Amino acid sequence: MYVEREINEHFKKVANIYNIIAVVGARQAGKTTFLKEKAKEFNSSYLFFDDPDVRGLFNDDIKKFEIQYLENHNVTVLDEVQYCKDAGIKLKYLADKGKKIWITSSSEIILGTEILSYLVGRVSIIRLYPFSLREFLLAKGQKEVTHSILERSIWEHITYGGYPRVVMNNDTEIKKIILKDLYDTMVLKDVAMTFSIEDIRTLEVLIKYLSVNVGGIVSYENISRDIKISFQTLKKYLDALEKSYVIIRLSPFYTNKTKEITKQPKIYFVDTGLRNVIAKSFPPEMNGLLFENYILLELIKMGFSPKYWRTKSKTEVDFLIEKENITIPIEVKINAEVGNVKRSMRSFIDYYRPDKAIVVAYKCKKGEMNIEGCTVIFTDVQGMRDILLL
Repeated sequence: MYVEREINEHFKKVANIYNIIAVVGARQAGKTTFLKEKAKEFNSSYLFFDDPDVRGLFNDDIKKFEIQYLENHNVTVLDEVQYCKDAGIKLKYLADKGKKIWITSSSEIILGTEILSYLVGRVSIIRLYPFSLREFLLAKGQKEVTHSILERSIWEHITYGGYPRVVMNNDTEIKKIILKDLYDTMVLKDVAMTFSIEDIRTLEVLIKYLSVNVGGIVSYENISRDIKISFQTLKKYLDALEKSYVIIRLSPFYTNKTKEITKQPKIYFVDTGLRNVIAKSFPPEMNGLLFENYILLELIKMGFSPKYWRTKSKTEVDFLIEKENITIPIEVKINAEVGNVKRSMRSFIDYYRPDKAIVVAYKCKKGEMNIEGCTVIFTDVQGMRDILLL
């Protein structure tokens, strides 16, 4: 069963403009499935660079590669192209010859200067994440949802995550096995091999440490001390994990440098199911920090680049997004009552005077209130999506 992805409309627009489209994202998020489905509309070919013959010809002679694999095809899909030598200049050559090429990568290393600098003006980059809530409901065949169905679906989505193979399997033990195998592959291949990390044990200790401190503000000094790792090595490992779509580093929002904390990011996971298998914890009830991680992921999958706000007095708002040059603060709660707005949100409203704020909850009666000219909307996850995607 193919589930249409939310990136589809954007993909169709850029496919008519650019010779190269790069779909990047976590391993097994559905990049290849998506491109193969889109390629059915064309006379296309699909090449996987784990195949040594394909990779060898690309590395050794790009003109022979062109003749062997691209001639007589309208579109060619190149899967996991980051493993090739001099990919940037070779892709530029093919694009300048008028070839339509769609590429995938499970690492943002492909977006580095060694590749991307050659493709300026020739490539559109699209990020694909594991299933969003909308995609999850489509995969489950839920066309209409009640409050109870929505809550149950969100709990499953948070607990086991949004990787398509996991979502499509109804056996909870199989879900966990798939997640564990995916984690092993990501650590050994996407992180360790791609970024030349030899100390796998320390890398895994770091990942486990992050999984049990999800949503926390990063103190590089504390992490270095706690897991006995140098600052330079820690930075390298965090960069590798982020570029391999294992974690997300959330930056702070600030305008007043003397009042607000700067520089220190928060750490979340690209998939809550992956986090749970790493932490060896699948909470039977809704967990506040995991729900916060989940809302962050939904915002990112909608195309936003969230930040968080925290002052030196520890007044904090979970997420801030920019929409049409307007800043919208978002507070995340498991349960919410209309009219119950915490002091931190009120402080942000008082200081920044936004027109709109959102309180999103797992369980919530929808409603609105006004605070100093700001409309505060109380809603659930689906309602938040509807509001922000208008």
